[in-house]
Amino acid sequence: MEKLELKAKPRSKLSPNALRKTGMIPAIVYGHHHKSENLEISAAEFEKLFRKAGESTLVNLNVEGQKSHNVIIQDVQKHYLNSQFIHVDFYEVSMTEKMKAHIPIEFIGVSKAVKENGGVLIHVVNEVEVECLPADLPHNIEVDISVLAEFNDAVHVRDLKVSDKVKVLTEGNEVVVKVAAPREIE
Repeated sequence: MEKLELKAKPRSKLSPNALRKTGMIPAIVYGHHHKSENLEISAAEFEKLFRKAGESTLVNLNVEGQKSHNVIIQDVQKHYLNSQFIHVDFYEVSMTEKMKAHIPIEFIGVSKAVKENGGVLIHVVNEVEVECLPADLPHNIEVDISVLAEFNDAVHVRDLKVSDKVKVLTEGNEVVVKVAAPREIE
C-alpha cells in the first residue's frame, strides 16, 4: 500500500470558525510519548486522504518546521448539517509496539445463493478488532462472498484471511456474513 502523507502546521491564533472559513481544519496530535499539539490542516487535502485511509491506516503527518509523526486518524468530527469535517484527532503510534484497532470488512464477489436462488445476504459484522504493529495494520479485510452457495451458508471470523503478522481479537465463532432463505408472502 502506498505511504500516505499529510502536511500540517502549528495552529494560528484564528478562532476555529475563522480557521474553517480559510479552508483549514483545526486538529490535534497526541499519543505515544508526545505532548499534545494543536495543528491546522487543509480541508481539501484531508478529505482526499480520509477517503483513502479511513481510521485504520498509518499516515505520515508532516508538521511544518518539525519532524514527521506516524499517526492514525483517531477521531473526526463533522458538522451536523453539511457533514464537512470540523475537527480531527491524530494519535501518534510507536512503530515498535503492537496496537489494537478496528478494521472494516469489505465484501467482494457475488453469492450464488443470492443471485440465482433469491437469498438474502445478511451482514452481521462490519468490522473486526485486530492487534499488530502499526506498519502491518491492514486498511480493510476482504471477504469473498462467492463461497456462499446455499441458504444458511456463512463466513465466520475464523475464516477471514489476514497476514500472519496480524492477530484477530474478535471471537472466531462470530458470523461475519450469511445467506438466509427469502421470506414467502402469503
